[in-house]
Amino acid sequence: MQPILLASSSAYRRDLLKKLGLHFDWASPDIDESPLPNESADMLVERLAIAKANALATQYPAHLIVGSDQVAVLGDDILGKPHNYERAFAQLRAASGQQVIFKTGICLLNTQTNNIQSSVEEFTVNFKILSDEQIHYYLNYEQPYDCAGSFKCEGLGIALFTKLSGDDPNTLIGLPLIRLIEMLNNEGVDPLVLATKKLST
Repeated sequence: MQPILLASSSAYRRDLLKKLGLHFDWASPDIDESPLPNESADMLVERLAIAKANALATQYPAHLIVGSDQVAVLGDDILGKPHNYERAFAQLRAASGQQVIFKTGICLLNTQTNNIQSSVEEFTVNFKILSDEQIHYYLNYEQPYDCAGSFKCEGLGIALFTKLSGDDPNTLIGLPLIRLIEMLNNEGVDPLVLATKKLST
């Protein structure tokens, strides 16, 4: 089996990929994540997912490289990672009582064959009506400043919502595993078979 590389420094994505029971390495791609003029959220996350994988292709010429990128969409606004309290507070205040759509780009690059598979997966979140006090306490408790949308749904962030909807809950955290498994299968990698082989050895 070709070695697998996760093109991300995100601990959240590493934890998600570990669910598949596959050995993998990870490295942080160095790319400019700025959106292009008039670029839609779908176009942005798919382009960046591919760019992250391609950025490491020369260093890892025999690998299957997984790239992913995510933004949140509120109305006509694209919300990225807030990076600080003030931006996170503004994001959650704007999302209060609203529906936010998360767009996650996923890419699998085979650097032996240069075959690229890519997709954009959606997950929808409906927020409760939140008071400023609730937002303040949540941000101080969880400090989700490296998360698009300013929350961690795998933690206390679940208390912010009235409804979650989508095909794969892993998409919301940042790595659509159902779609990734399909892409791996297309490259001859079946996590179910490999996990069974590990148990039998």
